[in-house]
Amino acid sequence: MPDTKQGAGSGAWGAESDQQTDMNWIDLRSDTVTHPTPEMRQAMAQAEVGDDVFGDDPTVLRLEKLAAERMAMPAAVFVASGTMGNLAAVLSHCQRGDEIILGDKSHTYLYEAGGVSALGGVHTRAIPNQADGTLRLEDIQAAIRADDEHFPISRLIVLENTHNSSGGAVLTPDYMDSVSAIAKEHGLKLHLDGARIFNASAVLRVPVSALAESVDSVTFCLSKGLCAPVGSVLCGAEEFIQRARRARKQLGGGMRQAGILAAAGIVALDKMVDLLSEDHARARRLAEGLQALPAISLEQDPPPSNMVYLKLDPKAGITTSDIIQRLGKDGIKLIARDEYRMRLVVHYWIDEAAIDRVIQGFARATVAS
Repeated sequence: MPDTKQGAGSGAWGAESDQQTDMNWIDLRSDTVTHPTPEMRQAMAQAEVGDDVFGDDPTVLRLEKLAAERMAMPAAVFVASGTMGNLAAVLSHCQRGDEIILGDKSHTYLYEAGGVSALGGVHTRAIPNQADGTLRLEDIQAAIRADDEHFPISRLIVLENTHNSSGGAVLTPDYMDSVSAIAKEHGLKLHLDGARIFNASAVLRVPVSALAESVDSVTFCLSKGLCAPVGSVLCGAEEFIQRARRARKQLGGGMRQAGILAAAGIVALDKMVDLLSEDHARARRLAEGLQALPAISLEQDPPPSNMVYLKLDPKAGITTSDIIQRLGKDGIKLIARDEYRMRLVVHYWIDEAAIDRVIQGFARATVAS
């Protein structure tokens, strides 16, 4: 198994582990825990660099050009994180007092510290995410404000693909086109939080550009399943990206010799994208093994991409805190959604032997003491 040595950690609902820091951990908390590959480390060490704020870091420029080409968009900007990319996009599309329409389970709404409101003065109108991660078209239509001075101005629709809190659900090109048609009809822009858009592309077996062709902007993460240590890319039209660069600077994201980081991102796009389907296959095998245990049921069967959402039967007398503590003793890191729900994320550093260990660990841990 690849070396994933890390220090002891804790889950949202779990106690701090007492394990030694030299344990060969299996970390299923997220695909953000992925370490850079040896090829990435070599590329980073040898990266040609300049000053990215001055626009003369050649490796950053290569990454941005490659990213824009992959998304079939005119331009791109390298940012420190997906949260920064989404926030820069909203700041570039909207004025203070404008309103964005997004899902009530979306990452931007739940997990980005309210940045669009706190830093952008942008109002959020959350509508229900469906089980498949979509927003109902009629709900989007109904959320668009009339032209009335009492209301904020509807300016932007935000979608997410794959959809994290919907179990890694995948939005199709046809659905994206339908939302885009509504946006255009009402003069709104459409932004895609595509943190894991390459996972969606792998599931649907379509070019990633097919999932971005109907949107005005898209972010994607290099530091999740693609294994780069840092960074995301925001793509869109030339004028939009110029505004986004200013927003990035305002947010403190003007990096200097960022080519050291961008070099890993280039390897991620060139080498890691085609391996994502292996993560999905292992997620399905993990789900099958866990579902066979009496105390466990799946929220999505089979899992749509690389995430396995499971529920513990309260009658079994075991909570997620118990699971986290018991599996921590076996060198397995987990995180919980609540007392009876967990999310397990499969990534490049989780191999077949790790899947076996996790299934065996759950089998032991779900026997109430």
